[in-house]
Amino acid sequence: MDTKSLLKLLVETESPSYQKAAVDRIGAIVADESRRTGAIVEVVSNKETGDHVIARWGGDGKPILLVCHMDTVFPLGTIGNFPYREEEGKIMGPGVSDMKASIAISLCAIEDALKDGMTRPITLLCTSDEEIGSITSRELIINMAGESELTLVMEPALVDGSLKTWRKGVGGFTVKVKGRAAHSGGEHEKGRNAIEEMAHQVIAIQKLTDYAEKSTVNVGVIKGGTVSNVVPEEVEIEVDVRVLRVEEWDRIESAMKSLKPVLDGTSMEVTGGLNRPPMPFDDVMQATFRKAQVIAGEIGIELKAGGTGGASDANLVAPLGIPVLDGLGAIGEGYHSEREYIFTGSLAQRIKLVSALMKNW
Repeated sequence: MDTKSLLKLLVETESPSYQKAAVDRIGAIVADESRRTGAIVEVVSNKETGDHVIARWGGDGKPILLVCHMDTVFPLGTIGNFPYREEEGKIMGPGVSDMKASIAISLCAIEDALKDGMTRPITLLCTSDEEIGSITSRELIINMAGESELTLVMEPALVDGSLKTWRKGVGGFTVKVKGRAAHSGGEHEKGRNAIEEMAHQVIAIQKLTDYAEKSTVNVGVIKGGTVSNVVPEEVEIEVDVRVLRVEEWDRIESAMKSLKPVLDGTSMEVTGGLNRPPMPFDDVMQATFRKAQVIAGEIGIELKAGGTGGASDANLVAPLGIPVLDGLGAIGEGYHSEREYIFTGSLAQRIKLVSALMKNW
């Protein structure tokens, strides 16, 4: 199947993370296309979300691993209001960039490399739950990356085509405060206002942000209270944390776990942790990127290095100290919105690039 036809099929086969049957339909397409080019396909059963799909093309030496995810953030039915379409040099549709195009690029690049006589083993891992934290796939990713010569995480490129050579780590916390309910008019003094207590905590938590360290702490959700004439008994917040260095995570985690109630008669509970560690632009990443630059230059592609505050499955691979490249997918913008698109011309360019990396690494 040609690249655009495959991409159209993938985009129009919607696959929100929490809809197992929908994600499994993408998995079936990946499996069929992989078998068509000679892969041995393994389907890893998964109860919580869609099944993970592993396709292997044999050869000599350690494999190169390509990692894609099949799930998207868009609910079923989005395709009705945001259909797949191509116009003015762009292709639009739900999940076209993040990351249906990456699946199409991976499969087409592998086929291209095989036609050129590549003898290196290649493994394609397509997971089902990246958008919701890679909880069921992380062990698989870590184990398979550890057995590979190079891991290519096929997330979309930055809008200028740069690879993502650093990423912030991401974690979060839930803070729950318990007070005492009371009538706000007749027995106000007997109540313990959980929202008042949480107000003290929110201010303290927000102050943990350190822009000099590029560490951000964001209280993004607050839920509590019932009606205005009742002293609220319970309130809960959700906190997002982004860090460039593990030491910064340790600082913030320690501060969060050390929070204490300010008001007498209230109590609090803090839960949460680090979902994905930082991916720094360290010596290993710099050497890996330089090698990729040389290979890309030989086929007329100028690679640039960039980074982002968002996390991906590359964050799981980086702490292993082995070569990983991220952002090899299509070039575009508007991820996770109905403005999502890719530049049509980037499909052929990225296929050429990924094929060259596999053949010449």
